[in-house]
Amino acid sequence: MRNILLIGAGRSATVLIDYLLSHSTNENWTLTLGDVSEELAKQKAGNHPNARAIAFDIHDDWNRLVEIGKADVVISLLPPQLHLPVARECVQQKKNLVTASYVTKEMEALDSDAKAAGVMLLNECGLDPGIDHMSTMQVLTKLKSEGCEIISFKSYTGGLVAPESNDNPWGYKFSWNPRNVILAGQGVAKYIENNKYNYIPYNRLFSQTENIEVNDLGSFDGYANRDSLFYSKAYGLETIPTMLRGTLRQQGFCKAWNVFVQLGLTDDSYTIEDSEHLSYADLVQAFLPKHLKSSSTLSRLAEFMNEKEGSEAMKKIVWTGILNNEKINLKNATPAQILQQLLEQKWKLKETDKDMIVMQHLFEIRNSKFEIRNLKSTLVVKGDNSLQTAMAKTVGLPVAIAAKLILNKAIKATGVQIPIHKEIYEPVLTELKSLGIIFNEELKSI
Repeated sequence: MRNILLIGAGRSATVLIDYLLSHSTNENWTLTLGDVSEELAKQKAGNHPNARAIAFDIHDDWNRLVEIGKADVVISLLPPQLHLPVARECVQQKKNLVTASYVTKEMEALDSDAKAAGVMLLNECGLDPGIDHMSTMQVLTKLKSEGCEIISFKSYTGGLVAPESNDNPWGYKFSWNPRNVILAGQGVAKYIENNKYNYIPYNRLFSQTENIEVNDLGSFDGYANRDSLFYSKAYGLETIPTMLRGTLRQQGFCKAWNVFVQLGLTDDSYTIEDSEHLSYADLVQAFLPKHLKSSSTLSRLAEFMNEKEGSEAMKKIVWTGILNNEKINLKNATPAQILQQLLEQKWKLKETDKDMIVMQHLFEIRNSKFEIRNLKSTLVVKGDNSLQTAMAKTVGLPVAIAAKLILNKAIKATGVQIPIHKEIYEPVLTELKSLGIIFNEELKSI
C-alpha cells in the first residue's frame, strides 16, 4: 500500500482527513497522521483501519527522517514557518510535498534541488492561495483563447460566518488559525490601478477599503492583500493596467479592526510587562496618549480615534470586552497574544454554526470586437457545522486532490510549484465541482 504522511491535525485538516480515509481503500492508501498532540491525531484519525496516528515533532530530526522516509507523498498543514525542514527532508529523500501556504524565499531556493531530485514541492494549493490561483488561470486561459484582452483583474476572498450564524456585531467568527487573523495584513500591500502603482502601509490598510457587492449576499469591505503585483507574471498579466488581490470582511469590520491596529494591539514583536496582573482596560489605557482630555477608557479611546462613543465601530470594540476590568491572566504575553486570547472566546464557532467562504474574481475585458465587458466569477461555500467548515473544505480538498493526482502520477511537474499549470488546476477544479465547490459566472456589457 502507498503511504500518505499528513503533518498537522488542526482545524483546517478535518475535511482533508475525511477525504483521504474515504478514498484509502479504493486507492490502496494508508494515512499516517502526525501532530505534536498525539491525542488530537488519534481523535482525527478515529478508528479507521487505514489510519495510523502518531506524535510528530517537527524539531525531532530522527522522527522527521523516519516518517518522511516511509511516505510516498507528504502533506504539511503546519504553520508556514515550519514547512522548510519538511521540504528539505522531502528533497533529500526524493518525496513529493503538498502545502497550502505561500511560497517563501527559502522554499523557492529549493527549486533547483527539487528538480534535480525529480520531486515536486507544490505550495499554495488551499483556498487563498490555491483555489484563487486555479480558478483565475482557468478563466484567463479561456479568455485568451477567445482573443480577449484583460484590462483589469481584481480578486477578493473572505473566510466569513454564514448569515444564519451571524449573531455578533462584527459578523465574524474564527474558522481558521486565529493567530493568522490577528496578524493579517502586516507589511505593505501593493497593487496597480490604471497603470499607477499603489502602496498601503499596515497602519492605513484597514482605513482604505473598497465596497464589494456580492450577489444575494450584499456589500462587503474589501482590503488589499499582500503583494498583488507578485502574481502578474505567474498569471501572464505583466502589462495589465489594474491588478489587485484582496480580502473580504463584513461591512464595518475594517473600521472597527483599525482601532486595534492604531492602538498597537496587533503587535506581536514584544511582551507586556506584568501582563497577567493587568486588566484589559489597563492595557488599553497604557496604549492611549496622555494628552487626551476625556476621563473614561471608552471616551479616551473614542477621542483617540476621532469617533463618537456610540458609533458602530466603538460598539464593536466595547462588545469584545477589551475595555472591561477583567484580568488578562496571560503571562509574558505580546499585545497580539492578549487580543487573540480575548477574541477566541468571543469569536468561537458554536457547534452548529456555519461559516462561509466568499471568493469573487472581477475581470474587465476587451473582446475581439473591441467591446468592453465585465466578467464576474463568484464562489460561495457554506460549512455544515463547526467541524465540517467551509474553510476546512476549501483548504483541505484541493490539497487532498492534488496529493491523489501526484500519487497516481497524473502530475509530472517537478521543482517548487504553485497550481497555475493546466495539468494541476483542471483536474483539481473538475473534482471540486463534483464536490459542490462551483463558480458562477456573470458577463455584462459596459
